[in-house]
Amino acid sequence: MTFLLTLLAAIFVLGPLIALHEWGHYIVARLCGVKVLTYSIGFGPKLFGWTSKKSGIDYRISALPLGGYVKMLDEREGEVAKEEQHLAFNRQHPLKKIAIVAAGPIMNFVIAIVLFWVLFMTPSEQLATKIGQVLPDTPAAIAQLPVGDKIIAIDGHEVQTWEGINYRLAGRMGETDNVSVTLQSEAKANGLNASTDSTKTYQAPVKEFMQGAAQGKDALSSFGMIPWQPQIEPIVGDLTPDGAASRQGLKVGDRITAINGEAIKDWISATRIIRDSPETLLNFTVLRDGKSVQLQIMPQGKKDNLGNDYGQIGAMVAQSEIVIPDAYKTTVVYGPGESLVKSFEKTEQLAVMTVSSMGKMLSGMIGLENLSGPITIAKVAKQSFDISWQMVLSTAALISLSLAVLNLLPIPVLDGGHIVYYLIELIRGKPLSEGVQMVGLNIGLLLLAGFMVLAIGNDISRLF
Repeated sequence: MTFLLTLLAAIFVLGPLIALHEWGHYIVARLCGVKVLTYSIGFGPKLFGWTSKKSGIDYRISALPLGGYVKMLDEREGEVAKEEQHLAFNRQHPLKKIAIVAAGPIMNFVIAIVLFWVLFMTPSEQLATKIGQVLPDTPAAIAQLPVGDKIIAIDGHEVQTWEGINYRLAGRMGETDNVSVTLQSEAKANGLNASTDSTKTYQAPVKEFMQGAAQGKDALSSFGMIPWQPQIEPIVGDLTPDGAASRQGLKVGDRITAINGEAIKDWISATRIIRDSPETLLNFTVLRDGKSVQLQIMPQGKKDNLGNDYGQIGAMVAQSEIVIPDAYKTTVVYGPGESLVKSFEKTEQLAVMTVSSMGKMLSGMIGLENLSGPITIAKVAKQSFDISWQMVLSTAALISLSLAVLNLLPIPVLDGGHIVYYLIELIRGKPLSEGVQMVGLNIGLLLLAGFMVLAIGNDISRLF
Protein backbone atom coordinates (compact mmCIF):
# COMPACT_ATOMS: atom_id res chain seq x y z
CA MET A 1 0.00 0.00 0.00
CA THR A 2 2.83 2.40 0.89
CA PHE A 3 4.50 1.68 -2.48
CA LEU A 4 1.25 2.42 -4.33
CA LEU A 5 0.72 5.71 -2.45
CA THR A 6 4.34 6.71 -3.12
CA LEU A 7 3.89 5.95 -6.82
CA LEU A 8 0.65 7.93 -7.00
CA ALA A 9 2.24 10.89 -5.19
CA ALA A 10 5.16 10.87 -7.63
CA ILE A 11 2.80 10.75 -10.62
CA PHE A 12 0.67 13.57 -9.19
CA VAL A 13 3.69 15.82 -8.61
CA LEU A 14 5.97 14.87 -11.52
CA GLY A 15 3.30 14.24 -14.18
CA PRO A 16 2.16 17.88 -14.55
CA LEU A 17 5.75 19.15 -14.42
CA ILE A 18 6.81 16.85 -17.26
CA ALA A 19 3.64 17.57 -19.25
CA LEU A 20 4.10 21.35 -18.96
CA HIS A 21 7.81 21.10 -19.79
CA GLU A 22 6.96 19.29 -23.01
CA TRP A 23 4.04 21.65 -23.65
CA GLY A 24 6.59 24.49 -23.65
CA HIS A 25 8.48 22.82 -26.50
CA TYR A 26 5.21 21.93 -28.23
CA ILE A 27 3.52 25.34 -28.18
CA VAL A 28 6.63 27.29 -29.23
CA ALA A 29 7.28 24.81 -32.06
CA ARG A 30 3.77 25.36 -33.39
CA LEU A 31 4.09 29.14 -33.00
CA CYS A 32 7.33 28.97 -34.99
CA GLY A 33 5.60 27.10 -37.80
CA VAL A 34 7.18 23.69 -37.17
CA LYS A 35 5.03 20.62 -37.73
CA VAL A 36 4.63 18.51 -34.56
CA LEU A 37 4.18 14.77 -35.08
CA THR A 38 4.03 13.40 -31.52
CA TYR A 39 3.47 14.81 -28.03
CA SER A 40 4.35 12.11 -25.50
CA ILE A 41 4.41 11.95 -21.72
CA GLY A 42 6.87 9.15 -20.99
CA PHE A 43 9.10 7.10 -23.27
CA GLY A 44 8.84 3.69 -24.84
CA PRO A 45 5.70 1.83 -25.96
CA LYS A 46 2.46 3.76 -26.21
CA LEU A 47 -0.03 2.91 -23.47
CA PHE A 48 -2.93 5.01 -24.70
CA GLY A 49 -3.67 8.29 -26.49
CA TRP A 50 -5.38 9.80 -29.50
CA THR A 51 -4.58 11.36 -32.86
CA SER A 52 -5.98 14.79 -33.66
CA LYS A 53 -8.06 14.71 -36.83
CA LYS A 54 -7.30 18.38 -37.46
CA SER A 55 -3.52 18.47 -36.98
CA GLY A 56 -2.60 14.78 -37.19
CA ILE A 57 -0.59 15.07 -33.96
CA ASP A 58 -0.29 11.84 -31.97
CA TYR A 59 -0.94 12.65 -28.29
CA ARG A 60 0.13 9.76 -26.09
CA ILE A 61 1.03 8.43 -22.66
CA SER A 62 3.99 6.06 -22.88
CA ALA A 63 5.20 3.25 -20.65
CA LEU A 64 8.38 4.70 -19.09
CA PRO A 65 7.45 7.73 -16.92
CA LEU A 66 10.96 9.20 -16.79
CA GLY A 67 10.27 12.28 -18.90
CA GLY A 68 8.65 12.90 -22.24
CA TYR A 69 9.27 14.24 -25.72
CA VAL A 70 7.87 16.26 -28.60
CA LYS A 71 8.69 14.75 -31.99
CA MET A 72 8.80 17.26 -34.85
CA LEU A 73 9.07 16.90 -38.59
CA ASP A 74 12.80 16.67 -39.33
CA GLU A 75 14.66 15.64 -42.50
CA ARG A 76 17.40 14.06 -40.36
CA GLU A 77 14.93 11.47 -39.10
CA GLY A 78 13.21 10.53 -42.33
CA GLU A 79 12.14 11.63 -45.77
CA VAL A 80 10.03 14.79 -45.85
CA ALA A 81 7.71 15.66 -48.73
CA LYS A 82 8.84 18.70 -50.71
CA GLU A 83 5.68 20.65 -49.93
CA GLU A 84 6.33 20.20 -46.16
CA GLN A 85 10.06 20.90 -46.05
CA HIS A 86 9.45 24.45 -44.82
CA LEU A 87 7.71 22.90 -41.78
CA ALA A 88 10.73 20.77 -40.81
CA PHE A 89 12.63 21.65 -37.62
CA ASN A 90 16.04 21.35 -39.27
CA ARG A 91 15.07 24.01 -41.85
CA GLN A 92 14.34 26.67 -39.22
CA HIS A 93 16.50 29.67 -38.34
CA PRO A 94 18.86 28.94 -35.36
CA LEU A 95 17.03 31.50 -33.20
CA LYS A 96 13.75 29.62 -33.74
CA LYS A 97 15.48 26.34 -32.83
CA ILE A 98 16.88 27.91 -29.66
CA ALA A 99 13.44 29.27 -28.73
CA ILE A 100 11.80 25.86 -29.20
CA VAL A 101 14.45 24.00 -27.20
CA ALA A 102 14.66 26.60 -24.39
CA ALA A 103 10.86 26.74 -23.99
CA GLY A 104 10.76 23.52 -21.91
CA PRO A 105 13.18 24.63 -19.15
CA ILE A 106 11.69 28.15 -19.22
CA MET A 107 8.27 26.61 -18.57
CA ASN A 108 9.70 24.84 -15.51
CA PHE A 109 11.09 28.14 -14.23
CA VAL A 110 7.65 29.73 -14.74
CA ILE A 111 5.98 26.89 -12.80
CA ALA A 112 8.40 27.34 -9.89
CA ILE A 113 7.82 31.10 -9.82
CA VAL A 114 4.02 30.70 -9.89
CA LEU A 115 4.02 28.07 -7.12
CA PHE A 116 6.34 30.12 -4.91
CA TRP A 117 4.11 33.15 -5.60
CA VAL A 118 1.05 31.27 -4.33
CA LEU A 119 2.96 30.14 -1.22
CA PHE A 120 4.23 33.64 -0.44
CA MET A 121 0.68 35.01 -0.71
CA THR A 122 -0.61 32.42 1.77
CA PRO A 123 -0.54 33.89 5.32
CA SER A 124 1.25 31.64 7.78
CA GLU A 125 2.04 31.78 11.47
CA GLN A 126 5.64 30.77 12.01
CA LEU A 127 8.31 30.76 14.67
CA ALA A 128 10.13 34.08 14.81
CA THR A 129 13.77 33.92 13.77
CA LYS A 130 14.97 34.32 17.34
CA ILE A 131 17.72 31.94 18.41
CA GLY A 132 16.21 29.48 20.88
CA GLN A 133 19.36 27.46 21.55
CA VAL A 134 23.01 27.34 20.52
CA LEU A 135 24.47 23.83 20.34
CA PRO A 136 27.92 23.28 21.85
CA ASP A 137 30.99 22.74 19.64
CA THR A 138 29.32 24.23 16.56
CA PRO A 139 30.08 27.32 14.42
CA ALA A 140 27.28 29.21 16.23
CA ALA A 141 28.87 28.40 19.61
CA ILE A 142 32.35 29.43 18.44
CA ALA A 143 30.94 32.75 17.24
CA GLN A 144 29.15 33.14 20.61
CA LEU A 145 25.78 33.93 19.09
CA PRO A 146 23.46 35.12 21.89
CA VAL A 147 20.28 33.17 22.58
CA GLY A 148 17.15 35.29 22.18
CA ASP A 149 18.49 37.62 19.50
CA LYS A 150 16.66 37.76 16.17
CA ILE A 151 18.43 36.65 12.98
CA ILE A 152 17.81 39.25 10.27
CA ALA A 153 20.46 38.39 7.65
CA ILE A 154 22.79 35.58 6.57
CA ASP A 155 25.84 36.60 4.51
CA GLY A 156 24.23 39.99 3.96
CA HIS A 157 20.97 38.52 2.61
CA GLU A 158 17.82 39.47 4.51
CA VAL A 159 15.96 36.50 6.02
CA GLN A 160 12.49 36.49 7.54
CA THR A 161 11.81 32.80 8.14
CA TRP A 162 13.71 29.78 9.42
CA GLU A 163 13.23 28.21 5.98
CA GLY A 164 15.09 31.15 4.46
CA ILE A 165 17.87 30.77 7.02
CA ASN A 166 18.10 27.05 6.30
CA TYR A 167 18.43 27.64 2.53
CA ARG A 168 21.11 30.29 3.01
CA LEU A 169 23.13 27.99 5.26
CA ALA A 170 22.61 24.96 2.99
CA GLY A 171 24.09 27.00 0.15
CA ARG A 172 27.39 27.00 2.06
CA MET A 173 27.58 23.20 2.11
CA GLY A 174 31.10 21.85 1.79
CA GLU A 175 32.73 25.26 2.23
CA THR A 176 35.47 26.31 4.63
CA ASP A 177 35.03 29.99 5.43
CA ASN A 178 33.18 32.42 7.69
CA VAL A 179 29.38 32.66 7.62
CA SER A 180 28.14 36.16 8.37
CA VAL A 181 25.15 36.27 10.74
CA THR A 182 23.46 39.59 11.47
CA LEU A 183 21.39 39.70 14.67
CA GLN A 184 19.00 42.20 16.17
CA SER A 185 18.85 42.41 19.95
CA GLU A 186 15.62 41.73 21.84
CA ALA A 187 15.31 45.32 23.05
CA LYS A 188 15.67 46.89 19.58
CA ALA A 189 13.23 44.39 18.13
CA ASN A 190 10.72 45.72 20.68
CA GLY A 191 11.43 49.32 19.66
CA LEU A 192 13.31 50.34 22.82
CA ASN A 193 16.22 52.75 23.14
CA ALA A 194 18.33 52.27 20.01
CA SER A 195 21.32 53.97 21.66
CA THR A 196 21.81 50.98 23.95
CA ASP A 197 20.66 48.31 21.50
CA SER A 198 21.90 47.66 18.00
CA THR A 199 22.20 45.10 15.28
CA LYS A 200 25.46 43.22 15.27
CA THR A 201 27.13 40.98 12.68
CA TYR A 202 29.01 37.89 13.82
CA GLN A 203 31.47 35.78 11.84
CA ALA A 204 30.96 32.06 12.40
CA PRO A 205 33.74 29.80 11.02
CA VAL A 206 32.71 26.66 9.14
CA LYS A 207 35.01 23.90 7.95
CA GLU A 208 33.80 21.52 5.22
CA PHE A 209 30.32 22.52 6.31
CA MET A 210 27.76 19.70 6.59
CA GLN A 211 30.38 17.13 5.59
CA GLY A 212 32.30 14.54 7.62
CA ALA A 213 30.71 13.94 11.03
CA ALA A 214 27.92 16.40 10.14
CA GLN A 215 27.00 14.48 6.96
CA GLY A 216 23.24 13.97 6.87
CA LYS A 217 22.41 16.61 9.48
CA ASP A 218 20.26 19.55 8.52
CA ALA A 219 21.91 22.93 7.99
CA LEU A 220 20.58 24.48 11.20
CA SER A 221 21.80 21.66 13.45
CA SER A 222 25.17 21.56 11.70
CA PHE A 223 25.56 25.29 12.23
CA GLY A 224 24.28 25.00 15.80
CA MET A 225 21.55 27.64 15.64
CA ILE A 226 18.21 26.19 16.76
CA PRO A 227 14.76 27.87 16.79
CA TRP A 228 12.75 28.13 19.99
CA GLN A 229 11.52 24.73 21.11
CA PRO A 230 8.97 23.90 23.80
CA GLN A 231 10.20 22.78 27.20
CA ILE A 232 8.87 19.22 27.26
CA GLU A 233 9.59 17.20 30.37
CA PRO A 234 11.83 14.19 29.51
CA ILE A 235 9.36 11.66 30.90
CA VAL A 236 8.62 8.43 29.02
CA GLY A 237 4.93 8.19 28.17
CA ASP A 238 4.85 5.05 26.02
CA LEU A 239 7.16 2.35 24.61
CA THR A 240 7.00 0.22 21.48
CA PRO A 241 7.18 -3.47 22.46
CA ASP A 242 10.03 -4.28 20.04
CA GLY A 243 12.01 -1.06 20.56
CA ALA A 244 15.51 -0.86 22.02
CA ALA A 245 14.26 1.12 25.04
CA SER A 246 11.71 -1.53 26.02
CA ARG A 247 14.17 -4.40 25.52
CA GLN A 248 16.91 -2.72 27.51
CA GLY A 249 14.96 -1.77 30.61
CA LEU A 250 13.42 1.69 30.12
CA LYS A 251 9.91 1.96 31.63
CA VAL A 252 6.90 4.21 31.25
CA GLY A 253 7.14 7.02 33.81
CA ASP A 254 10.97 7.10 33.82
CA ARG A 255 12.46 10.61 33.77
CA ILE A 256 15.66 10.79 31.69
CA THR A 257 18.14 12.92 33.63
CA ALA A 258 21.39 12.27 31.72
CA ILE A 259 22.76 10.54 28.62
CA ASN A 260 26.47 9.74 28.53
CA GLY A 261 26.96 12.11 31.44
CA GLU A 262 25.25 15.04 29.69
CA ALA A 263 22.42 16.50 31.77
CA ILE A 264 19.02 16.24 30.12
CA LYS A 265 16.51 18.97 30.95
CA ASP A 266 13.96 18.42 28.17
CA TRP A 267 12.75 15.72 25.80
CA ILE A 268 14.06 17.40 22.66
CA SER A 269 17.65 17.34 23.98
CA ALA A 270 17.30 13.62 24.64
CA THR A 271 15.91 12.88 21.17
CA ARG A 272 18.70 14.90 19.51
CA ILE A 273 21.38 12.75 21.19
CA ILE A 274 19.50 9.55 20.36
CA ARG A 275 19.00 10.52 16.69
CA ASP A 276 22.69 11.37 16.35
CA SER A 277 23.80 8.01 17.82
CA PRO A 278 22.55 5.12 15.65
CA GLU A 279 24.00 1.73 16.68
CA THR A 280 25.97 3.42 19.48
CA LEU A 281 25.70 2.22 23.09
CA LEU A 282 24.48 5.09 25.28
CA ASN A 283 24.56 5.31 29.07
CA PHE A 284 21.19 6.53 30.37
CA THR A 285 20.52 7.84 33.85
CA VAL A 286 16.82 7.84 34.71
CA LEU A 287 14.83 8.73 37.78
CA ARG A 288 12.41 5.93 38.71
CA ASP A 289 10.28 6.02 41.86
CA GLY A 290 12.64 8.59 43.34
CA LYS A 291 15.75 6.50 42.71
CA SER A 292 18.49 6.94 40.10
CA VAL A 293 18.77 3.99 37.72
CA GLN A 294 21.57 3.34 35.22
CA LEU A 295 20.72 1.78 31.83
CA GLN A 296 22.62 1.04 28.64
CA ILE A 297 20.56 1.46 25.47
CA MET A 298 21.71 1.18 21.86
CA PRO A 299 19.50 3.15 19.43
CA GLN A 300 18.45 1.14 16.40
CA GLY A 301 19.86 2.48 13.13
CA LYS A 302 17.20 3.82 10.76
CA LYS A 303 17.28 5.76 7.48
CA ASP A 304 15.22 8.80 6.55
CA ASN A 305 13.87 9.58 3.06
CA LEU A 306 17.24 10.99 1.99
CA GLY A 307 19.15 7.95 3.24
CA ASN A 308 20.62 9.66 6.30
CA ASP A 309 21.20 7.42 9.31
CA TYR A 310 19.50 8.22 12.60
CA GLY A 311 18.93 6.46 15.89
CA GLN A 312 15.61 5.38 17.41
CA ILE A 313 14.86 3.64 20.71
CA GLY A 314 11.05 3.35 20.51
CA ALA A 315 10.19 5.67 23.39
CA MET A 316 7.47 8.33 23.23
CA VAL A 317 7.07 11.35 25.44
CA ALA A 318 4.21 11.78 27.88
CA GLN A 319 1.49 14.02 26.42
CA SER A 320 1.64 17.67 27.40
CA GLU A 321 0.11 20.91 26.12
CA ILE A 322 2.51 23.05 24.08
CA VAL A 323 2.09 26.83 24.26
CA ILE A 324 4.30 29.01 22.06
CA PRO A 325 5.15 32.35 23.69
CA ASP A 326 3.95 35.38 21.70
CA ALA A 327 7.54 36.67 21.56
CA TYR A 328 8.51 33.63 19.49
CA LYS A 329 5.58 33.80 17.05
CA THR A 330 5.25 35.84 13.90
CA THR A 331 2.70 36.02 11.08
CA VAL A 332 4.26 36.11 7.62
CA VAL A 333 2.08 37.58 4.85
CA TYR A 334 2.87 39.41 1.61
CA GLY A 335 0.74 41.19 -0.96
CA PRO A 336 0.53 39.95 -4.59
CA GLY A 337 3.24 42.31 -5.86
CA GLU A 338 5.70 41.67 -3.04
CA SER A 339 5.00 37.92 -3.29
CA LEU A 340 5.87 37.97 -6.98
CA VAL A 341 9.16 39.78 -6.30
CA LYS A 342 10.01 37.29 -3.54
CA SER A 343 9.12 34.32 -5.76
CA PHE A 344 11.58 35.56 -8.41
CA GLU A 345 14.24 36.10 -5.73
CA LYS A 346 13.73 32.62 -4.27
CA THR A 347 13.80 30.98 -7.71
CA GLU A 348 17.06 32.77 -8.50
CA GLN A 349 18.59 31.85 -5.13
CA LEU A 350 17.71 28.17 -5.42
CA ALA A 351 18.80 27.96 -9.07
CA VAL A 352 22.20 29.42 -8.16
CA MET A 353 22.45 27.06 -5.18
CA THR A 354 21.61 24.06 -7.39
CA VAL A 355 24.29 24.96 -9.94
CA SER A 356 26.77 25.65 -7.14
CA SER A 357 26.03 22.26 -5.55
CA MET A 358 26.65 20.51 -8.87
CA GLY A 359 29.98 22.31 -9.17
CA LYS A 360 30.89 21.31 -5.63
CA MET A 361 30.11 17.66 -6.41
CA LEU A 362 32.33 17.73 -9.49
CA SER A 363 35.17 19.40 -7.56
CA GLY A 364 34.88 16.97 -4.66
CA MET A 365 33.90 19.65 -2.16
CA ILE A 366 30.74 17.67 -1.37
CA GLY A 367 30.16 13.96 -1.91
CA LEU A 368 28.37 12.43 -4.88
CA GLU A 369 26.16 10.61 -2.39
CA ASN A 370 24.14 13.86 -2.24
CA LEU A 371 22.86 13.14 -5.76
CA SER A 372 19.27 11.86 -5.71
CA GLY A 373 17.26 9.94 -8.27
CA PRO A 374 13.63 9.09 -9.00
CA ILE A 375 13.13 6.85 -5.96
CA THR A 376 14.11 9.59 -3.50
CA ILE A 377 12.03 12.14 -5.43
CA ALA A 378 8.99 9.82 -5.19
CA LYS A 379 9.50 9.36 -1.43
CA VAL A 380 9.82 13.10 -0.86
CA ALA A 381 6.65 13.67 -2.92
CA LYS A 382 4.78 11.14 -0.77
CA GLN A 383 6.08 12.76 2.41
CA SER A 384 4.89 16.18 1.24
CA PHE A 385 1.31 14.84 0.93
CA ASP A 386 1.53 13.61 4.53
CA ILE A 387 2.33 17.14 5.75
CA SER A 388 0.22 19.78 3.96
CA TRP A 389 -0.89 21.17 0.61
CA GLN A 390 1.68 23.94 1.04
CA MET A 391 4.43 21.32 1.27
CA VAL A 392 3.11 19.64 -1.90
CA LEU A 393 3.36 22.95 -3.79
CA SER A 394 6.79 23.67 -2.33
CA THR A 395 8.06 20.22 -3.32
CA ALA A 396 6.64 20.61 -6.84
CA ALA A 397 8.31 24.03 -7.16
CA LEU A 398 11.69 22.65 -6.07
CA ILE A 399 11.46 19.69 -8.44
CA SER A 400 10.38 21.94 -11.33
CA LEU A 401 13.31 24.23 -10.64
CA SER A 402 15.69 21.27 -10.56
CA LEU A 403 14.30 20.02 -13.90
CA ALA A 404 14.88 23.44 -15.43
CA VAL A 405 18.48 23.66 -14.24
CA LEU A 406 19.27 20.05 -15.15
CA ASN A 407 17.88 20.43 -18.67
CA LEU A 408 19.94 23.57 -19.28
CA LEU A 409 23.25 21.83 -18.55
CA PRO A 410 25.45 21.94 -21.71
CA ILE A 411 25.28 18.18 -22.24
CA PRO A 412 24.37 17.33 -25.86
CA VAL A 413 21.49 14.99 -25.09
CA LEU A 414 19.82 17.65 -22.91
CA ASP A 415 18.15 20.90 -23.96
CA GLY A 416 21.22 22.89 -22.89
CA GLY A 417 23.45 20.85 -25.20
CA HIS A 418 21.14 21.45 -28.16
CA ILE A 419 21.12 25.18 -27.40
CA VAL A 420 24.94 25.14 -27.60
CA TYR A 421 24.72 23.44 -31.01
CA TYR A 422 22.31 26.07 -32.33
CA LEU A 423 24.37 28.94 -30.93
CA ILE A 424 27.35 27.55 -32.83
CA GLU A 425 25.16 27.31 -35.93
CA LEU A 426 24.08 30.93 -35.46
CA ILE A 427 27.71 32.08 -35.27
CA ARG A 428 29.05 29.86 -38.09
CA GLY A 429 26.12 30.39 -40.41
CA LYS A 430 25.73 26.64 -40.83
CA PRO A 431 25.12 23.69 -38.50
CA LEU A 432 27.80 21.36 -37.20
CA SER A 433 28.20 18.22 -39.27
CA GLU A 434 25.93 15.30 -38.37
CA GLY A 435 29.03 13.28 -37.46
CA VAL A 436 30.16 15.83 -34.87
CA GLN A 437 26.64 16.09 -33.49
CA MET A 438 26.38 12.31 -33.18
CA VAL A 439 29.68 12.09 -31.31
CA GLY A 440 28.44 14.74 -28.90
CA LEU A 441 25.12 12.95 -28.54
CA ASN A 442 26.82 9.65 -27.70
CA ILE A 443 29.05 11.34 -25.11
CA GLY A 444 26.00 13.05 -23.64
CA LEU A 445 24.12 9.74 -23.43
CA LEU A 446 27.04 8.12 -21.62
CA LEU A 447 27.29 11.01 -19.15
CA LEU A 448 23.55 11.03 -18.53
CA ALA A 449 23.47 7.25 -18.12
CA GLY A 450 26.35 7.49 -15.65
CA PHE A 451 24.54 10.14 -13.62
CA MET A 452 21.33 8.08 -13.63
CA VAL A 453 23.13 4.91 -12.50
CA LEU A 454 24.83 6.87 -9.71
CA ALA A 455 21.60 8.59 -8.64
CA ILE A 456 19.56 5.37 -8.63
CA GLY A 457 22.41 3.60 -6.83
CA ASN A 458 22.30 6.32 -4.16
CA ASP A 459 18.52 5.87 -3.93
CA ILE A 460 18.85 2.13 -3.43
CA SER A 461 21.60 2.53 -0.82
CA ARG A 462 19.29 4.82 1.15
CA LEU A 463 16.74 2.01 1.37
CA PHE A 464 19.08 -0.32 3.25
